[in-house]
Amino acid sequence: MKTIKLNAIDSTNSFLKDLAQNSDLENYTVVVTNNQTNGRGQQHQTWHSQPFKNLTFSIFINNLNLDFKNKKYLNFAISLAVFEAVLNKNIKNLAIKWPNDIMAGKKKICGILIETTIKGSKIKNCVIGIGLNVNQINFPKNIKNVSSLKNITEKEFDLDILLNEIVDNFKEKINYLSLLKFDELETNYLNVLYKKNIPTMFKDSNDVLFMGIIRSVSKYGNLLIELEDETLKEFGIKEVSLA
Repeated sequence: MKTIKLNAIDSTNSFLKDLAQNSDLENYTVVVTNNQTNGRGQQHQTWHSQPFKNLTFSIFINNLNLDFKNKKYLNFAISLAVFEAVLNKNIKNLAIKWPNDIMAGKKKICGILIETTIKGSKIKNCVIGIGLNVNQINFPKNIKNVSSLKNITEKEFDLDILLNEIVDNFKEKINYLSLLKFDELETNYLNVLYKKNIPTMFKDSNDVLFMGIIRSVSKYGNLLIELEDETLKEFGIKEVSLA
């Protein structure tokens, strides 16, 4: 893989997307920075990270040739690649919070942003942004329910080694897409899905609270929640959150 190391940048995803538009990038090109000043997460949220302590990077994956109707499997592959790299560090109570946050117990340790390029009915390539809390100990008081690998294990981690492990996992899981191992990806994802089959309080887009149970992910990649009347309802990313 080709790795571009930057001392500081506003957003590795934005930098890599611009680079991909203006040049022919090698597959699995990585842009990593010591200090990301304006990291982006899901739904335009900001990702805060202490300089030189965490992994903040983006990776370019080309030639996916994945039918757009199968886009949820891309999310499964990417989420599992990061999840398994972290799992190998003996982090307990690890789970994937839909669609792709990595949780240790009730605390978030990693956020993932996936941005795709579509051509016709196919996903041509994608830029994946990763923010993984590694060696940071203290977090701003206004950021709730977050942790890091060091806080959990009391060990310091080599960022370069961890980066290489995650990229290797990406290559393995993206190969699952090429081999059409969709069922295996889905089974593995659902097996570690946060709050699955547990009665949970949710909040909809109108801030209305309701009880439900996460049962699965729909063919469109939306969350399937069983309501109190035992019906299944499908929710998109902007339509539901944990209360």
